[in-house]
Amino acid sequence: MRRIKGLGPLFAAMIILLILFGVMVPNFLTRENLLDLLQQISVNAIIAFGMTLTIMIGGIDLSVGAVLALVGTSTIYVLSFGDAETQSLLHFVLAILTGLGVAGAFGAFNGVCAAKTKMPPFIITLATMMIARGSAYCFNQARPIPIADHQTVFLTIGNGRLFGVIPIPVLIMLVLFAVAGILLHRTRFGQHLYAIGGNREAARFTGIPLARTQIIVYILCAVFTGIAGMINVSQLYSAEPAAGIGFELDAIAAAVVGGTSFTGGIGTMNGTLIGAIIIGILDKGLNQAGVHFSIQDIVKGFVILAAVYMDVRRRK
Repeated sequence: MRRIKGLGPLFAAMIILLILFGVMVPNFLTRENLLDLLQQISVNAIIAFGMTLTIMIGGIDLSVGAVLALVGTSTIYVLSFGDAETQSLLHFVLAILTGLGVAGAFGAFNGVCAAKTKMPPFIITLATMMIARGSAYCFNQARPIPIADHQTVFLTIGNGRLFGVIPIPVLIMLVLFAVAGILLHRTRFGQHLYAIGGNREAARFTGIPLARTQIIVYILCAVFTGIAGMINVSQLYSAEPAAGIGFELDAIAAAVVGGTSFTGGIGTMNGTLIGAIIIGILDKGLNQAGVHFSIQDIVKGFVILAAVYMDVRRRK
């Protein structure tokens, strides 16, 4: 109940933005436009769920955008083997598992380095961001890999609609939101994350397995990113090695705007989802209003500064 009450200002900000752009942009509040808005934020929201878990323990993952691109290229590379007659459901599953395996491997590497060495997560994930981006460029000589027309099941992941109304990416986002929310707010593992972010040394003395928990968190963050990467390539109809640039910043912005503290130990999945919606409303609303992209970045920057300032005041 306390977590829900704390979301009041976020709900108010979201409603104000919707009303503002509803006045500025004709048809902004139509059902189709709002469904399109939710579909657009699905990728960022899914990444932000994993980023929230990472920030909760006082960490960070700057590699998510590059990992998203690598997952997309590796998945479509495997999916492109053979033709329509030779491909099967097993082939499709193999491609999905390949993408998730690549994401999990990067997450495990980030987690082990963060847990077992003295290196700061910022530097670790900055390095793996460069590694993942370079690896993505190795596919198809850094050119996009198109998805074949007969890959209808994979294309449905990013473009299909349930009953012709609800976008499939939105459904996936809501399922992962429920999983992340239960994990953070209803399990002992989630309690450990709050404890580690609140006071790492106290958590150590209470017997919480710090290293194992950190590794799991980074793996979860990477796997969430991998799922978002598959939605992204499906929406683009091709795997772009240059995709995902700046996605880590949008995910961090969604988490911070949603009330997750950079110092760790404070945050909710509900807040992160609303934060992702607020960032999405700003992006879509300013774009449809014809505001230049440079001004859009300035506005988002001030929104992030305001969110961090409010967090500092709250902590004080």
